[in-house]
Formats: sequence, structure tokens, C-alpha cells
Amino acid sequence: MSQGVVWWWVFLCAVAAINIAAWLLAAANLNRRRADKYAATFEDRRLQLAFSGVYVFGCAFRSVLPVFDIPRLCLVDSWASSVLIGRSIATLAELAFATQWALLLHTNARATGSEAIRRGSLAIVPLIALAEISSWVAVLTTSNLGHVIENSLWGLSAALVVASVITLGPRYPASHRPVIAILCVAGSLYVGYMFFFDVPMYWARWAADQAAVRSYLSIAEGVVDASVCKYVSFLWEDWRSEILWMSLYFSVGVWVSISLVFAYQFTPAAARPARGAVPAISP
Repeated sequence: MSQGVVWWWVFLCAVAAINIAAWLLAAANLNRRRADKYAATFEDRRLQLAFSGVYVFGCAFRSVLPVFDIPRLCLVDSWASSVLIGRSIATLAELAFATQWALLLHTNARATGSEAIRRGSLAIVPLIALAEISSWVAVLTTSNLGHVIENSLWGLSAALVVASVITLGPRYPASHRPVIAILCVAGSLYVGYMFFFDVPMYWARWAADQAAVRSYLSIAEGVVDASVCKYVSFLWEDWRSEILWMSLYFSVGVWVSISLVFAYQFTPAAARPARGAVPAISP
């Protein structure tokens, strides 16, 4: 048993608790300000909060019960640690997260009349749905090629979001542009991480399996194989390749999801109605 893995698990569990508390605080804040500060955008924010909740609680579950899908590794010997359950929860959470971004971009598209941004917003969820299908194929057949496709689609979707925000950049109030710039830099770093680290890692794993003439499972065989936690391991070498991305995913990724509930104050100035006017769209 590696103490490093134990402390990593403690970290994930602590972050999960903090994230749930942060989401509950966000919900309380939204409800408290629904009649004044957030009145014009309350319905948009409430929808964001609901999808964020799916992501927050899904990530909390996966933080407490981490699973390394293809090797069928887990930390807790439980039926709840099966790949089937973990992947199902991940699918719902990731589709919810993608929907948050799609909704935010769609609001910006309505506010600015940008047809390009509108089309981009409509493309995000289908792209991530394809990514989820690829992920399922990977974890059931144990072929890392599915993860190559999955993470390429995630990187493409993130690049689409960053490009959309950059396109809208000149329309943001000057006071908001530093925050927008930080988001664009963070998004660009994520895109770089996906295409220069994550995708090549999965490609190398697939190439190694091909060189070793590995036998893959059929979908039906994979369903049976992934229905239980096969191997419990606290060895650092077993989890080393997963620790970085899981740590960032279950912390920074969740914080971004919660922050999107309050992102409507950073929509373009064109979205704001004249003082005293009744808004026709959600800013």
C-alpha cells in the first residue's frame, strides 16, 4: 500500500466535500438574490445550477470511489466501484457540463445576434455525446483507441468554446476583459494539455497494445467484465498515470462548473437592456 495513493484519495474525498458545500452555497446565494441582483437572469442561472449539480455530485461520487476503467482498478472493493456504474455517472456528469457551456454560448449568441456562435453552441453537446460513445467503446472493449477519439473530441469542443469567447471579446465591457482573458488562457492550456499530453498518452497505450497483439473484448464481454470491481490496488505505479488528470478534473473542473452559474454577469454589453427597460432576452 502506497501512502501517496492514500493521501491522494484523502485529497479527493476532501475536495468532494468542499465542492458539495460550494454548490450548496451557490444555490443559497442564487435563491437569496433572485428578486434583485439576479432577477433578469434567474431562470438561466437556475438551469445552470441544476446541470452543475449533476456534475458536482457525479464528480463527488467518482472522487470517493475512483476507478481506472480499462485495467478495472478501484480503491474500494464494492459493487459501486464497478466500471459500469462509474462510467454511467461520468456520462451523465460530462453531458451536463457540456450543456452548461452550450447554454452560456447560446445566450451570448442571442445577445449579439452571432450566427457563428449559435451554431457553435449547438455543436458542443453532440460532440461530447460522440465522445461519451467513444469512451464507452473504449472501456468495454479495453481498446485505448476509443479514448484517443474521446479526448480529441473534448479538446475540439474546448477549442470551439475558446474561439467563441475570443470572437466575442471586443463586445465585452473593458472591466470584464481581464476575467475573460484568464478564462481564454485557461481554456487554451486545457486544449494544449489534451492534444499534447492526454491524446498522445492514450495513443501510445493503444500502439503498445497493438504491438503486443492484445486481444480485445466484445461489447457483450465488456459489459460482463466491467460489472464488478476486479482489482483493488493502492500501489502508486498502478495509479500514477491517472493521479494528475483526476485531481484536476475533480477539483478545477468542478469549480469551473459552479462558476458558470455566475458567468452571466460577464456576457457582452449588447445583452444588457437599457435602464428601466424590460429585458427581452436573458443577459
